[in-house]
Amino acid sequence: MFDKLLAAPPWSVRSAEKAAMMLEGLNALSALHYERCEPYRRIVDKAWGGPRSYARLQDIPYLPVSIFKELDLASTPDHSLVLKSSGTTGQMQSRIYVDGETAQRQSTALVNTFTPILGRQRLPFLAIDTKAVLTDQTMTARGAGVLGMMKFGARATFAMDRDLVVDKAAVREFLAVYGDKPFLMFGFTFLVWSKLYESFEDGELDLSNGILIHSGGWKKLEAEKVSNEVFRAALQRRFGLSRIYNFYGFVEQIGSVFVEGDDGRLYPPNFTEVIVRRPDTWEPCQMGEEGVVQVLSLLPTSYPGHSVLTEDWGVVDYVDKGVGGRFGQAVRILGRVPKAELRGCSDVIAASQDRAA
Repeated sequence: MFDKLLAAPPWSVRSAEKAAMMLEGLNALSALHYERCEPYRRIVDKAWGGPRSYARLQDIPYLPVSIFKELDLASTPDHSLVLKSSGTTGQMQSRIYVDGETAQRQSTALVNTFTPILGRQRLPFLAIDTKAVLTDQTMTARGAGVLGMMKFGARATFAMDRDLVVDKAAVREFLAVYGDKPFLMFGFTFLVWSKLYESFEDGELDLSNGILIHSGGWKKLEAEKVSNEVFRAALQRRFGLSRIYNFYGFVEQIGSVFVEGDDGRLYPPNFTEVIVRRPDTWEPCQMGEEGVVQVLSLLPTSYPGHSVLTEDWGVVDYVDKGVGGRFGQAVRILGRVPKAELRGCSDVIAASQDRAA
């Protein structure tokens, strides 16, 4: 089912057809992880009354995203890569176990999602980050993001040193060689703003041929009153940069990224879907009703990350409008959920810790 959805042009599958196709694949993944991952099996037994064939997407068991910080959840002993979420010193980090099959599915999914934006030819690549993010012992979400985007780039240049100080000479040299034709830039949103944008003056760099892909760090920017609209307008004014694509994703579902459309909404790709839930009952919201975002994905086979309740607050604005050729759900992520709203997730975590089977 994953291959069939992947073969279709990105965002081309209508919502009802997509739900039916994803349901088959998610039932298969739920059964696979129930068989192979003992903590997941305990959760399904205790919190969902045991496994079954689920009739609706909303019935698929989900894991709160925080549980990946509490437990080692792996469905294969052969994982070749352990990804960790970004976090400040002292914070617990999610641990995501990726084997060759899942890595290949993630890679194929990213190519499917970004090819319509970037084309099939690899572009000169300016990473708004430090090379150390790839060479540090622990691969974080930032490192995984840079590594994922490098498959679309060539002749990579890193804009910052290990201390996250912008190397102005390296940036200027990159532009002198490649700036007269299309090139790719990628970085976490806060780094693009606090490092690249704030290190140069208006007109000092010409990034008009650049294509910027960015994500993450919005919480810090919102604290500085920098909205998505302000961010885009500022980069256009300072650098002449107009092709800017925000996306939503998280390390617990690497490869399942929602890219911003022409309408400013985020669109789940064909193999991924969203359910927005009310935090008081965990029932699905109506369209236009705000709630906690759950993300379903057909990608992860090496760990039970196919149905994850995030800590993000969001809303589905409309479905199948076809804006810019994009069908399916049009989503907005509104911010983080107050911790008090997530109390119901403790039942799932408690079930995972109950070994009396």
